[in-house]
Amino acid sequence: MTTVLFKKELLENWRNKKWIWVPLVFILLAIMDPITNYYLPEILDAVGGIDGAVIELPDFSPADAIMMSVSQYSTLGVLVTVLLSMGAISSERKSGVLDLVLVKPVSYTKFVVTKWLSLLSLIWSSFIIGMLASWYYTVLLYGEIPFTMLLAVIFYYGLWLTFICTISIFYNTLTHSPGLVAFLTIGTTLVISLLTSLFGTRTAWSPANLSTHLQELLITGDVPSALIYSAIVSILLIILILFASIYSFKQVLHNRNE
Repeated sequence: MTTVLFKKELLENWRNKKWIWVPLVFILLAIMDPITNYYLPEILDAVGGIDGAVIELPDFSPADAIMMSVSQYSTLGVLVTVLLSMGAISSERKSGVLDLVLVKPVSYTKFVVTKWLSLLSLIWSSFIIGMLASWYYTVLLYGEIPFTMLLAVIFYYGLWLTFICTISIFYNTLTHSPGLVAFLTIGTTLVISLLTSLFGTRTAWSPANLSTHLQELLITGDVPSALIYSAIVSILLIILILFASIYSFKQVLHNRNE
């Protein structure tokens, strides 16, 4: 039954053209800054420059170019992830489709996990394609960067996107309003990032620090211990939130049926 549900979700994403436009968006986010910064001097010359102004642009390294892509994912990429996941369960609850699905022998656990996995398959696939495009243009324009470094970036930053997606699934189980799910997910993400910044070294292992530690990885070529610990904490929190999502989903539906 889990396989059938998973295939259904994948097919629905295909019919909604998500398997087309989401990877294209992730590719655009990944290559936009590296290409723009590389050709910026030519762009300024083409438009006539700025009279009397001398603009000195820094020389970006391959690591800087990859981090440009990561920074785009930290803002617009997170927003796209939230928009994709905000109606995963809540919209089906609101439309009544959920009642039709759960009439069949489908457990609450299988339903929530299937929704979670289908979202992750779309987000991870798009993210990997986007980072491959970023790596291609980085090597082409800025210089060589080991493919193993790219794989490390994909794995560790992918955990952050997974973390956000899991938070969204949790809020999906609490409310039938996709807009409220998006608001709560973005709000929670901002609070976590803010607390991580305020408490500094005390929150060095926070999931919000994954991108910060990635920069050290790209510069030194070695995996910092703080990045490994952040990844472990992220995985544990993802598992915990997923279990909490299943539990809250059961409780909300039981309370509604009583």
